[in-house]
Amino acid sequence: MSIFEKIRPRFWDTDAAVGPARSLFNYRRIWRLAIVLLTVVALVPLLVMAFIDYSVTRSSLESENLLRTARTTSNTRRTVANFLEERTKALDFLADHQGIDKLRDGAQLAGLLASLKKSFGGFVDLGVIDNRGRQIAYIGSHDLLGRDYSDQIWFKNTLTRGSYVSNVFLGFRDEPHLIVARKVKDAATGKSYILRATLDTGQFNAIMTSLDLSGGGDAFLVDGRGVIQTPTKSHGPVLSRVDLPIAPFSETSIVRQVRAGDGVEYSVGYGYVHDSPFIVMVTKPTKVLMRPLQTIRMELLWILLTSIAIILFVIGNVATYMVNRIYIADQTRAKALHQMEHTNRMASIGRLAAGVAHEINNPLAIINEKAGLISDLFTFRQEYAGDERLLKNVRSILDSVARCGRITKRLLSFARHIDMELGPIRFKELADEVVDFLRKEAEYRSISIDMDIPKNLPEFVSDRGKLQQIFLNLVNNAFQAMSDGGHLSISARQEKDGNLVFSVGDDGCGIPQADLKRIFDPFFSTKKKVGGTGLGLSITFSLVQELGGSMTVESEVGKGTTFTITMPIEGPKKANNENTAG
Repeated sequence: MSIFEKIRPRFWDTDAAVGPARSLFNYRRIWRLAIVLLTVVALVPLLVMAFIDYSVTRSSLESENLLRTARTTSNTRRTVANFLEERTKALDFLADHQGIDKLRDGAQLAGLLASLKKSFGGFVDLGVIDNRGRQIAYIGSHDLLGRDYSDQIWFKNTLTRGSYVSNVFLGFRDEPHLIVARKVKDAATGKSYILRATLDTGQFNAIMTSLDLSGGGDAFLVDGRGVIQTPTKSHGPVLSRVDLPIAPFSETSIVRQVRAGDGVEYSVGYGYVHDSPFIVMVTKPTKVLMRPLQTIRMELLWILLTSIAIILFVIGNVATYMVNRIYIADQTRAKALHQMEHTNRMASIGRLAAGVAHEINNPLAIINEKAGLISDLFTFRQEYAGDERLLKNVRSILDSVARCGRITKRLLSFARHIDMELGPIRFKELADEVVDFLRKEAEYRSISIDMDIPKNLPEFVSDRGKLQQIFLNLVNNAFQAMSDGGHLSISARQEKDGNLVFSVGDDGCGIPQADLKRIFDPFFSTKKKVGGTGLGLSITFSLVQELGGSMTVESEVGKGTTFTITMPIEGPKKANNENTAG
């Protein structure tokens, strides 16, 4: 025996071509359809969520890398700006507080250079150049006294702007350096001079090389033309053109993903250093930055494949089990069909009762309408207005129609199956709704209605529809027991044990003590002579018990009757237990 034969479900060998509606009994087809539908419903959301998770993770990682690069670029730009600003301010101080005579004095100039080196560091030499471009004073390690700088760009820019910070260049000393220059005006002669200082590129370069950039990162300076100003790891030597594009000027640091000349993609941060020709560039290979994403992708792929395998296994077993159960249910149903005939006949009787009730209601409505019209005509015509016997007969017709209507409604309620629907209820609102049903009759008969319901009465849990039917029956009974001009009272209170107590009282004819014990029995009525069915209070009592409450009655002949209902505030216990079990 093969493995398939051992695990083959019971429905597999069923002949689907036998009998009508063959598609309903094609269990193999149902099994395959269930497999496909369950697979689509289960896997599509899984795949969508996996894709979204991967996309969000990728986006978050990219955002984090860009933010980190931007932060590093901004910090480095501020460091470079502070380095240049400190030395520029020092040179400004010398120019503003030292006269040109002191600056031209070699000994004085040497002392100033020593002070600058000691205080700030980074200064290599100092020199004074006259307005013709000739260096008239110099202190430093090179022989530059008397050197003519009239054709140098920095000299012309300093005379024009008043101060200047150069990029890194070779100059006469034939080695990379940068200068800071400031124009000084001699107050005595009115002639302009330039105080020029050379900065140590080694200390300048140390600012960039000291950055801790993991993953093959690099930080360096370029000028506006893209010429490299400080050493780089992989983008070319100093004073060569960088192999990356230069971003346009921006007041703040920006980060872009660009490709170098060799095709490698980099995340590059650009930071323009204010009042200088320098641009801070922080570069990180995008592939290295996104390397954690590869690990996440593999983990996500393994989780996805494992989940798919588990889902397919569960779907196959669940679909087989469910179709097997359907097959067994169909077999059981076929054996039990003959037992349903009796049930169908009983259901037909219920439908017949409902149909009869509806059919009776239609002519009753017509009779009620016509009788009401006759009553109105008799009331307003003088020849009939005084005929009390005729009017009494018309009212008798209307009362009979009303009683028939109530009977048919009760018949319909017996024919229907009404589920209990529990919800929070405020008794004041429910009492107003019930009274509104009969308010017109109360006004017509001059019946006063007194409602004593505290405002702070708490909500309670019960079935609104059933409670409406309970109190509508009680109020209707009270109206029938009272004569015109009677008094109806509806009150409510909360007991110490938390239960709510409701009372409906009237000052009608009352009930004899002998009848009080049987008042809730089915088909017992004290009004059989005027058409009572004996079902109203019986149904009301059953509804109160169904809602978990209790009902009592107090009555005295000639003084009236009071019905008292006690209801639990938390709803019927049976319904609560069923909800808890579910």
